[in-house]
Amino acid sequence: MARIRLLLVDDHEVVRSGLRMLLENQADLKILGEADTGKQALEMVETLNPDVVIMDITLPDISGIEATRRIKEAHPGVAVVALTIHEDQQYFFEMLQAGASGYVPKRAAPDDLITAIHAAHRGEMYIYPSLAKLLVGDFLSRSGEDGAKEAMDELTPREGEVLSLLADGKTNDEIADLLSISAHTVARHRENLMGKLGLHSRSELVKYAIRKGLIKP
Repeated sequence: MARIRLLLVDDHEVVRSGLRMLLENQADLKILGEADTGKQALEMVETLNPDVVIMDITLPDISGIEATRRIKEAHPGVAVVALTIHEDQQYFFEMLQAGASGYVPKRAAPDDLITAIHAAHRGEMYIYPSLAKLLVGDFLSRSGEDGAKEAMDELTPREGEVLSLLADGKTNDEIADLLSISAHTVARHRENLMGKLGLHSRSELVKYAIRKGLIKP
């Protein structure tokens, strides 16, 4: 099995050292290099071509948000996961708009970061649960714009529950356990609700909400 190739970007050496110790213990992860500035990160993406970049937001030159935007413009196939102390709406939504596939606070458990890396590599999106709740709450509260309210009104109560849990980062099996239904039934509800909203994945839900102005940075 090919390992997921990583680039670590953080201006604190002690943070990078801790990340290296954590991630090198994962058999399917490989660290290609480390950068302590945004500009160095851009250069190393060009030369190393990583699969996933672990990106801090606060850097000494350009911000991690700007670095992410430039990486995604030049290399759309490179996934970026934010690892940051910032948990407020502004940084969160700006990082998503820049093209990040994941957002993990530094206080999170190590397993959260590893899960985010794997999700990003699969082309999916991982959002830390507390921020996912913020996202779906804002989506639902602003669902009256651009005809979205009518689409939301078409969802059954059960589909609404499944939607909230999906946006909360839960898997089909976890949702099945929480709602005391089968995973097959969860998959059917997911297919139905995403069809009614004209979406196909959790990442599309996030991008749709931002694109339609249902979420304000």
